[in-house]
Amino acid sequence: MKTKLLVASLVCALLPAITPAQADPTPAPTPTPTQTPAAVPAKALTPAAADLQTLVAKIRVKIKEGKRTEADLADELKSFDDLLAKYSGDKSDTVAQILYMKAMLYVSVFENTDKAKELITQLKTEFPDSKVGQRADKILASIDAGKAAKAIQASLKEGALFPDFQEQDLQGQPLSVGNYKGKVVMVDFWATWCGPCRGELPNVIATYKKFHAKGFEIIGVSLDSERAKLDDFLKQQDGMTWAQYFDGKGWENKLAGKYGVRSIPFTLLIGPDGHIIGKDLRGEKLGAAVEKAIIANSK
Repeated sequence: MKTKLLVASLVCALLPAITPAQADPTPAPTPTPTQTPAAVPAKALTPAAADLQTLVAKIRVKIKEGKRTEADLADELKSFDDLLAKYSGDKSDTVAQILYMKAMLYVSVFENTDKAKELITQLKTEFPDSKVGQRADKILASIDAGKAAKAIQASLKEGALFPDFQEQDLQGQPLSVGNYKGKVVMVDFWATWCGPCRGELPNVIATYKKFHAKGFEIIGVSLDSERAKLDDFLKQQDGMTWAQYFDGKGWENKLAGKYGVRSIPFTLLIGPDGHIIGKDLRGEKLGAAVEKAIIANSK
């Protein structure tokens, strides 16, 4: 597995009800005993794996009920420690997963990255030969990257001046939001392999066709890795004629990093004056926001 979004992809695979699945082309990790009970029959598990699976199931129920604080999950947090004590002499991958899953709870639910890093460092020390222990440094780096991305995303709020870029499109032409000064521009982070992106595409195309002549532009930022697949996809779409940025780096895409993009689809709507007027608009909300901005700009 590549290191991009390592924490997110592993958490989604192991705790699908706790965090929303990221759109990621990376193949899912090899199934582990900590997946859902339906995926791995309890009778096929080791005692430690069965105990962890039971604990994860309890956490999933609480999360579905909206219980997401450390206080809400205090009993479950204690259970992690109890299991680690119970299997203290076992340095297997499965027992390492107990500590790992506790760390991921702090990342994905409590959003306490400092505590999560403390636990991953502990895992690296106590389970150095485990699979997850050997990935500890990459996981720590991914946690830091996620924290930095979150800070960037927080700065991209409505009313803020969009921090522009200067790149080239697929045809080698200059590409930036500033090139469309005076128009309403949507920067759309997407990929051909992203199901939610493709699901939203008909609405995006319809909005573009309806308002393009009135001053609406789109800049696509493709997180694809293969230019040929992107080109073929674009040829098959009726009306997807706007400019695209592509560097072939997938999740390591230069602009994705600049704007803290860790999941897609992700969009920013920018007004004629260069300020952000919308974020992650979907369906009818996109068309309504574009129309409102165009009307305001025409007065």
